[in-house]
Order: sequence, then structure tokens, then C-alpha cells
Amino acid sequence: MNKTLLPALAVVAALGGGGWWYMSQGQTPATVASAQTQGNLHQIHELDMPLGNPDAPVVVVEYSSLTCPHCATFNQGPFQQIKEEFIETDQILYLKREVYFDRYGLWAAMVARCGGEQRYHGMLELIYEQQRVWAGSNDPMEVANNLRRLGRQAGMNDAELNACLEDADKALELTEFYQANAEADNIRSTPTFMINGQQYSNMPLAEFQRVLNEHLGG
Repeated sequence: MNKTLLPALAVVAALGGGGWWYMSQGQTPATVASAQTQGNLHQIHELDMPLGNPDAPVVVVEYSSLTCPHCATFNQGPFQQIKEEFIETDQILYLKREVYFDRYGLWAAMVARCGGEQRYHGMLELIYEQQRVWAGSNDPMEVANNLRRLGRQAGMNDAELNACLEDADKALELTEFYQANAEADNIRSTPTFMINGQQYSNMPLAEFQRVLNEHLGG
């Protein structure tokens, strides 16, 4: 999925009964590198929600957009097998990093993060599973309400969800984080994977398994 990346200097949202427009003045994207780009395989940013073994010899960074159909297909299919075979067996460290092609993807990420690390990955599965439903409208209010509904399904209340969706500082922080990572790792489409510093595009499960086993020395 190739689209224009959402600029950090113009993060736009319109939620609830009102809205906000947040524009950074005189700020540049935070100096953030991927887990590989500084030569430290185990550098985990505070905004990351890591899966697997933090001391593993192989680090996978997945760059995905929550509005990307190919990303939903990957996460509902190959990723589940990768999780079972490589993540849950502590062979790899896996980092999911959101890419924001549009404001809907940013809002979805803010809802996914609203419940903290314990709810994050479960929320991602729900968001991908129902992507066609919640993101299928051209009406921003309807999309925001659809995301609130998903948040309620995960046990959050409207007060929590509204606070997360209207957090302009968090929106800017997330946007700067993704933009810096996208520039550092030359991310132009989703899903894209960095495996021990080497870039890979979307690939079938068998190919992904082969690549991971090669990096593991198998």
C-alpha cells in the first residue's frame, strides 16, 4: 500500500462534538531510530509495545497502517502463525510500528493505545478484523464513533476513549515517532518489515518463515 505519509507538522482531527487542529511550531520530528538503525538490536522506544524476547538475536519491526487492507490480511493470517512459531517461543523480538497515511489510521492507533500495553495487541486484532466496517465511511464523525464502539468492546468507557482521541500532544508525539522511523528506514509502503536491519516487503508465510530461520541461523 503506497500512500503519502501524514506530515507531523499538520496533524488534523475532528472528534466528538467539537474538534482540534494541532500544528507544531518550530519543531522537527524527534530523533528516533528503529531497533536496527543505530546498531543496537535491542533498542526499544517507550512508544513501542514489544512482543517476544527482548534479548533475542533477531528483531523484526513491522510497519503497518491500520487502514491498510494488506496489513489487515497479514495480521489476520501470516502474523498469527509467526506469533505462534517465533514470538511465543522467544526466538525473536517483534515490534509493531504504526504508519499514518491518513487521520483515520492515527485515530485507530490512539484508540488501540488507550488501554495501555495490556490491551494494545488485542485492540489491534479487533481493529484489523473490523477494518472494513469502522473505516468504511467518508464521514469522520462516523469513523470516530465506530472506533469508540470498538474501544467499548474492549472494556473502555466513553470518558477514557474521548480523552485518548482528543489528546493533541499524544497525536503529535505519535506522528513524529512514525515519521522519524519512516525516514530512518525508508518506509514507503505497508506492510514493510525490517529484520535485523534488512528491509523486506510483504511476503507469503512460507517466505517469511524461511527468512526468519535464516536470520536465526537455521
